[in-house]
Amino acid sequence: MLRIFLLALLTVTLSQAALAQKSEKAEAQAGSCEKLAKLALPNATVTSAEVVAAGSFHANSAVTPWAAQADALYRSLPAFCRVRVESHPSSDSDIKIEVWLPLDNWNGKFQGRGNGGFAGEIDDFTLAIAVREGYATAATDTGHAASGVDARWALGHPEKVTDFGYRAIHEMTQDAKLVVKQFYGKHPLQRAYFASCSNGGRQALMEAQRYPGDYDGIIAGAPANYWTHLVTTAIWQMQATLMDSASYIPPAKLPAVAKAVDAACDAQDGTSDGIIDDPRKCHFDPSSMLCKADDTKECLTAAQATALKKIYAGPSDANGKQIYPGLLPGAEEGQGGWGLWITGPEPGKSLMQMFGTGFFSDMVFEKPDWNFRDANISDIVKAADAKLAKTLNATDPNLSPFKAHGGKLILYHGWNDP
Repeated sequence: MLRIFLLALLTVTLSQAALAQKSEKAEAQAGSCEKLAKLALPNATVTSAEVVAAGSFHANSAVTPWAAQADALYRSLPAFCRVRVESHPSSDSDIKIEVWLPLDNWNGKFQGRGNGGFAGEIDDFTLAIAVREGYATAATDTGHAASGVDARWALGHPEKVTDFGYRAIHEMTQDAKLVVKQFYGKHPLQRAYFASCSNGGRQALMEAQRYPGDYDGIIAGAPANYWTHLVTTAIWQMQATLMDSASYIPPAKLPAVAKAVDAACDAQDGTSDGIIDDPRKCHFDPSSMLCKADDTKECLTAAQATALKKIYAGPSDANGKQIYPGLLPGAEEGQGGWGLWITGPEPGKSLMQMFGTGFFSDMVFEKPDWNFRDANISDIVKAADAKLAKTLNATDPNLSPFKAHGGKLILYHGWNDP
């Protein structure tokens, strides 16, 4: 009996000692976090450093549409050190950066995160995912505050366009690594990864091409890396569907288009399962949907069929040379499909239309009243390339410096992504 009592007492004592040790460690980390406020960084200033208690984080960002999932994610977070940084690599730069550092169970790795669209916000959701998985992580607004479809910040601010194009992600990476080194002290950084998609995929490839030593591993998802030509496609689509109101394809007709595409191409792989296995082999003719009598949501008018052919074909210059590939058939319907990206819920309200108008009016020509109706496709793509290709396009095929660094790149894209 005495032996059992002594064993129990020893267990309690050891548990209390472990808790005390853990408490002391947490207090030490908290103190270490607060000291980061005085950390000196090149071209940058730490504006705050504070411990966020486990499960207490509340987002101040509207980046994610998944509010319920985000709340659950934030409640599951461990305690972490939240560091805010402002970087000023040029006289017109004001790059906001956040670095999140787990207090316990750091996996020894750093993960940089990117932005969609025209950026303008720090994505708390992706930072939270990384911290929950044990990573030290960082994100940036790339130097301006705006929604991801708003490019008005670029008017008259070429340095901010450079920050958006490539400089802000590099500055974020360099500053974050210094913060990580200072915070974890004798524990060295083992690996650095970058992961993002869309414009973030462009940022990912820009890092591999411009700054091959920044990351050991990069995931570039659905990269918008041929930016000047991709966004020219938006103007091509706008001219195809909006120059004449009769050419606009309302979202109510998209289910019929998708059904006709499936009927024409689904069985090509030997199985009729509602999936087009290789859309490149699908040669759907929109003329097959021409209305035979009244115009209904189950058919296309001649003007709409012509517009649809142009969307599938993609833009070409005056000599017939393709500027950018057209959209592949099969992604017309569904969440994130053409109703969001191409046709929009109504004329002039699609995401591609917002990107196209914003890019050419605010970045290329810097004329707020620029009108896509007056644009010549050959001329505008030449203007975009001459002014911004070096800043925005991540199209250099030479990845040998990144390979020599030991870097690994995963690049992916989905057929169903318009």
